[in-house]
Amino acid sequence: MRMPPFTLHTPSNLAEALSLAGELSDFDWVSGGTDLLPNYKWHLNVKPEVISLAKVQELNTLSSGVIGAMVRIHDLAESELAHPLLRETASTIASVMIRRSATVGGNICLDTRCFWFNQGEEWRRSIDWCLKCDCDTGADCRVIPNQNTLCVATYQADLAAAFIALDATIHLAGPEGARSMPFAAFFKLDGITRNVLAKGELVTHVTLPEDAGEWQGAYQKLRLRESWDFPEAGVAAAWKVEGGELVDLRIATTGCESIPGDHSDLAKEAIGDWTGKASITALSESIRKAVKPVNNTYFPPAYRRKMLRVLTRRALSPLQDL
Repeated sequence: MRMPPFTLHTPSNLAEALSLAGELSDFDWVSGGTDLLPNYKWHLNVKPEVISLAKVQELNTLSSGVIGAMVRIHDLAESELAHPLLRETASTIASVMIRRSATVGGNICLDTRCFWFNQGEEWRRSIDWCLKCDCDTGADCRVIPNQNTLCVATYQADLAAAFIALDATIHLAGPEGARSMPFAAFFKLDGITRNVLAKGELVTHVTLPEDAGEWQGAYQKLRLRESWDFPEAGVAAAWKVEGGELVDLRIATTGCESIPGDHSDLAKEAIGDWTGKASITALSESIRKAVKPVNNTYFPPAYRRKMLRVLTRRALSPLQDL
């Protein structure tokens, strides 16, 4: 596979990067490049200009409450400053080699995936194009035909579920200024648009609530190969226990729909009458029913939904005796 031609820009600070973003009409940000560059080799929605964030030091902050977008996933997994749930989640991503290059911001903004889309150009041409990369043919969605309005490609990044479970806030910056929002509000239900980033915007960092250190958590995932693949289903849970009693619980899922799912409303209903193992079983079934995967990844939708129930039970197993 040959990389298509593009112009690479390497700003040395955030202000310069945002200035470039305001000047260029069609470009991609690149951080670690572990997802973008393979997509470019497959000629998937290639842009003529690419802005590298490798030299932007403002995005490298890593503390107990702040995680910069350019923090390497390996560093997050190994840092004693990071929340244990984030360390656990980061350690499950891809392989050590990829984690040393991949970044937190890149994982958050990971492109959605679909087995009709993530193929070489010759393969896609041979079976006709799809809505996500139609090459100006007006092609329909191959997963749910005859609607041609909504891409259902699946979001398969890990960290988003953990950040949602920890009630994190995501921070953006662009030529028009900076803004922040609850982490779950960052995502947009469309496999093409994916998130709320406006033209020229980028993720700068993520912050955790002041009481994040009082929360415990766990992350469970399903994937084809344990040392490499994207999650086919993932469950992150975070909980707060006081005096031996469960007082708060948050649950998020990933790898099953076009956006990560925030199921904290179901979790809060469950803790109102918490009875340990029985409550975990009921809550796991509620989450299975709430998630609606489609047939566009390796495992079929029915299996992924069943495994969500199993993964939720495993993630919540420390709470079964409360």
